Amino acid sequence: MRSLLCSCSATLASPPPSPEPSPGFSNRNLPSVLLLADNLAKKTLLGVVTGALSFSLVLSSPASATLESAPLQVPSPAPLSEYCREEAATLAEGADQRAVVEAGRRVPTNQRIVEEAWEIVNGSFLDVGRHSWTPESWQHKKEDIFSSSIQSRSRAHEIIRRMLASLGDPYTRFLTPAEFSRMARFDMTGIGINLREVPVGENGEVKLKVLGVLLDGPANAAGVKQGDEILAVNGEDVQGKSAFEVSSLLQGPSETFVTIKVKHGNCGPVQSLDVQRQVVAKTPVFYRLEQIDNGRSAVGYVRLKEFNALARKDLVIAMKRLQDMGASYFILDLRDNLGGLVQAGIEVAKLFLDKGETVIYTAGRDPQYQTTIAADTVPLVTTPVIVLVNSKTASASEIVASALHDNCKAVLVGERTFGKGLIQSVFELDDGSGVAVTVGKYVTPNHLDINGDGIDPDYRNFPAWSDVNQHLSQCKTRRQG
Repeated sequence: MRSLLCSCSATLASPPPSPEPSPGFSNRNLPSVLLLADNLAKKTLLGVVTGALSFSLVLSSPASATLESAPLQVPSPAPLSEYCREEAATLAEGADQRAVVEAGRRVPTNQRIVEEAWEIVNGSFLDVGRHSWTPESWQHKKEDIFSSSIQSRSRAHEIIRRMLASLGDPYTRFLTPAEFSRMARFDMTGIGINLREVPVGENGEVKLKVLGVLLDGPANAAGVKQGDEILAVNGEDVQGKSAFEVSSLLQGPSETFVTIKVKHGNCGPVQSLDVQRQVVAKTPVFYRLEQIDNGRSAVGYVRLKEFNALARKDLVIAMKRLQDMGASYFILDLRDNLGGLVQAGIEVAKLFLDKGETVIYTAGRDPQYQTTIAADTVPLVTTPVIVLVNSKTASASEIVASALHDNCKAVLVGERTFGKGLIQSVFELDDGSGVAVTVGKYVTPNHLDINGDGIDPDYRNFPAWSDVNQHLSQCKTRRQG
């Protein structure tokens, strides 16, 4: 089984992009996009725990690793350290267990598919509505479902649909094998892997491990395996870098090559592998400089259509160019931006915040989900910002808007935002279908639960920049007081 985390929109397909808007307000519909989040939940069914800030798309659990790729072979250097002996023994034992699991799951039964979906909800679902979900009521549901045999796969899928619909959560739903396959193919690095930050010791150091590999992706073809540690990218040591930073290093023009140094397992050999990129993401950033006050001042206008793998990198380029061109104010247009990669949204928000300021809080059933995400660098810009929002500003866009607003970095102008602050984890079932399950939610720095309510703007109509300056000054005074 595999899982990925996302904040999912209603549809999976996207029509062609529409022309760029001007700063003047409009209600143009942009395509509904797949909203993928940072990895903030654990996969309870098979016991894989993912890091709170590690972005992950395709997660292969230990129990399913032999179903998807060759088992990781760990050589036996002489002499083995105690750590490696212990690991080798664990791997050998795990290989035996996985062989049994594989044999038992080659032909999953209809009942097993339904039971698998039930267990995922039982271990991960967060009821954010008023439906009073309880483990006891869910157990009764299981007893009712399995009171009779399930004769066909289509019947099993229909039972799962109805079972999930009974939760009353529109984002928790069944995915056909075709729908799951489209979601699982999303790739942030451009080489078909996703990374996880693994803590080492008690001094805060982390290793970057390959948490999942797309089976038909370029990294898999080059020899990268699940569990490998990333040591360097194009000769640059990645020690101390985050998973997001290293993912950015891996990105590049499609069909070009990137050299990555990997260590196979904890005790395996180190290899340098040349991997050909297959980047499908397009820049979501459009920008221009506009003169105001009869040419005495300049405003940098930046339109961000979605938060994909290129969002942060291209936004930094745009902002720096606008600064060099003389921009003294900035407009960040998030209208009709339904979200995208939540981790990309978090990294974009950090560009505007002082070190230590809160980007977002997360909450969930498990204490692991109760985290605070904060900025860790100085801001890229310190000039006043206007963020344009409307009713189609959602998910990752709302994270950015609330982070800048609550930390007195920007005013919001336009309409109330959509109100999508949930985290979904998408799990693959044994027959290739999947379930999307709500496992957590986001809370703004001012402790506002935006889900269902959205964020109110500071202004409905475009304000004068003098009013923006005064508003932000008063906001900072209130925070300090």
